[in-house]
Amino acid sequence: QVQLVESGGGLVQAGGSLRLSCAASGSIFIINNMGWYRQAPGKERELVAAITSGSSTNYATSVKGRFTISRDNAKNTVFLQMNGLKLEDTAVYYCNVEGLTVATQRFHSWGQGTQVTVSS
Repeated sequence: QVQLVESGGGLVQAGGSLRLSCAASGSIFIINNMGWYRQAPGKERELVAAITSGSSTNYATSVKGRFTISRDNAKNTVFLQMNGLKLEDTAVYYCNVEGLTVATQRFHSWGQGTQVTVSS
């Protein structure tokens, strides 16, 4: 079983920065893709950014140039550096990790979510 623990959310003024972290633990053999999603009130969950095992990245158009996703493979951790935050970035942010367990079973786990609130 694989667990994800997120941290780093909070309240920030527009234009400010936050850095989210998500650490995976458990019976992990290898982690492939890691990503961040967000869900605002009344809206569907959407992909914010993703990073492959080879460190290729993909971003939602709305965050390109402002957010940066990165990973520390030694610590099974994915980060999301968010700069130039806007009111519309307010949402619950979820990390998502997929890979293989030591029993060579595929896993696809979600974090518990961390609230990011941007104020004017």
